[in-house]
Parts: sequence; structure tokens; C-alpha cells
Amino acid sequence: MSRGEAFARLSPVRTDNKPAKASPVFTLASVLCLLLLSGCGGNPGLLNVPFDPGGRSLNSLAAEVAPEIAGQYIAFVSERQQRQNIYLYDFQTRHLVDIPGLNAIDSIASDPDVSADGRYIVFAAIRQGKSGIYFYDRQTRQLRNLTADLPAEVRNPTLSADGNTIAFESSANGQWDILVYDRSGQPLDVPLNPQ
Repeated sequence: MSRGEAFARLSPVRTDNKPAKASPVFTLASVLCLLLLSGCGGNPGLLNVPFDPGGRSLNSLAAEVAPEIAGQYIAFVSERQQRQNIYLYDFQTRHLVDIPGLNAIDSIASDPDVSADGRYIVFAAIRQGKSGIYFYDRQTRQLRNLTADLPAEVRNPTLSADGNTIAFESSANGQWDILVYDRSGQPLDVPLNPQ
């Protein structure tokens, strides 16, 4: 056997133009990995999310890589109807939760987080070319830009379990720093050297 033939036998690249088949070992490893990951963070089990009333899956081609799970809720981004929007799913009722006034036609939303009781949602969005951190109250159906007066790019918000504190990244000082705000949009003074 020539050196080229030996390499061709070991090479994963097909030369016969036939579609490659997934190996049984790779398929089994993928399924086991999925089962292990679905059991992380609490009660083990396989996540089986039903279709929405329109017959579409909760997933899409452009979906949030790391959805936020809090209590019985999961907040995620999905691109539907040519828009990237925030969705909230309730595990107990097994339905999407109505969040009127949260998503806008002129925005690109990302990185949602939800309070443990599902009342508050915080997310990053780009509207009219400017990034902002937005805070939504499901009870009052009000949406506020917490960073409207901050002359900087912002990203990656996270919300405390009680919905009172929001931390996010800001480029106000020419580098990415962590800022902490309360839910009314006021910056909180966080000591650099806590004792």
C-alpha cells in the first residue's frame, strides 16, 4: 500500500462524492452529551419543548446560544418573522408567556435575563444604531431604557433573582467594565475593595 493510499484510508475527507454518514459512536456520544447537559442544574430530565400554536418550534436558525433559566421561566432570543425578539417560556404551563410592548420592530434584542418570579426581564438591544440595556416589568407592561444617558456601548446584562439589581458591561472608559444599576436606572456605587 502506498503512502497516499494509506493517507486516503485514514483521511476523513470523502473522495467518492457520496454524503458522509454519522458514525454510530459519534451519534451515541452526541445523544449522551445532550442527556447529560439537559440534566444539569437541578432535576435531571430531557427538555421536551412543545410546538407553539402556529406549529413552529421554539427554536430557530438564529436562537440564543445560552438562554436564561430562572425558576419556572426561560428567557431566550429567537428570530421569527425576520426579527430577533425576546420570548419567555413557562415550564409549568408549557406555553410562551405574552409579553406585550417588549419587542419592537426597530430593535435587535439579545442576552435576556429574567427574575425568579418571571415578573422582570432585562436585555440588551440595539435601537436606532445605539445599544441599550432595557428593563421590562410584566405586571405594568412598561419598558425602560436604563442606559439612555450613558454615552457608551453596553452588553451582557444580568438580573438579580429578585429583579432589583442589574449588572452589565459598558465601554464608557474605553474598555469593558462592569456597571451595576438598580431597576429604576440609577447607578449603584459598588466598592472596588469590599471588606
